[in-house]
Amino acid sequence: MGENRDAFEARIQALADTILADYGNDRVIDRLEMFTQPDRRIIEELIGKLLRLVFPGYYRDYTYRIYNPKNNLSALIEDVAFHLNRQIGIALRGSEPVSPQEAERRAEDITAAFLEKLPEIRAYTETDLQAAYDGDPAAKNKAEVIIAYPGLYAITVNRLAHALYQLNVPLIPRIMTEFAHSRTGIDIHPGAQIGRYFFIDHGTGIVVGETTVIGDYVKIYQGVTLGALSTRGGQKLRGRRRHPTIEDNVTIYAGASILGGDTVIGRDSVIGSNVFITHPIAPGTRVSIRNQELLYKNGQGYVLQPEVPGDDPEWFYII
Repeated sequence: MGENRDAFEARIQALADTILADYGNDRVIDRLEMFTQPDRRIIEELIGKLLRLVFPGYYRDYTYRIYNPKNNLSALIEDVAFHLNRQIGIALRGSEPVSPQEAERRAEDITAAFLEKLPEIRAYTETDLQAAYDGDPAAKNKAEVIIAYPGLYAITVNRLAHALYQLNVPLIPRIMTEFAHSRTGIDIHPGAQIGRYFFIDHGTGIVVGETTVIGDYVKIYQGVTLGALSTRGGQKLRGRRRHPTIEDNVTIYAGASILGGDTVIGRDSVIGSNVFITHPIAPGTRVSIRNQELLYKNGQGYVLQPEVPGDDPEWFYII
């Protein structure tokens, strides 16, 4: 028994030596220095704190026994500013050759500029809340939307991340939106530009690409992709418009795929379920797939084709 144990420990030690030697190949994955990238756990905690700033009465803070809005707000903002400033400085130093002093100065400027955007972000979020409540007859009240709806959560985190993205903060905006993605199944790149009164209904499986532009009063359902027509060019496509533009007052139903940087969905259009669009759509257009023929089989193996009810069978939406 002892001999087997000794042999096992020797194999483990040899394996550790092999892996340690593999770390010496000077690849990106071989980096050993700690604290050269933002801390995901701290970023995720910052999301919770920022949501308390956006919705002060809906996300609880268990740090304080007595709730005094003014005192707690000051402490919360100071806390967010301190940790966000540190994480931005780390992100700057990890992404480009910059001195610690310059990174610290830039991080302070970015942190202050971001926090100054919070009133504007809250104003946009209020319109998203109104759009969700107006657009969903299942919503009993706005508090339910704030507390329970994944769409509003994903949009709000994205608006916060987008503000940092606009300030050229590396990595942190993507960590934020990927955290929201993991919680909701809604994948919105922080680079996407989104107008007011944006409503995501249900939401699971939605993908919105980096260069997407979305206007005001847009509603999209689960499984919608606003993506690139092709990514075979890889890094050569960086900086180019790859994703569609959705103009004002457009509704996109479940499972639709709208692809390409030259694809513009004109205002007041309705895009039906499961369509695949790679070209511009004129304003005020309804796009749908003609109702597919449904075949039914009874127990004897006969194929039956029942009549399709309604005068306009091609307008079916799965929501």
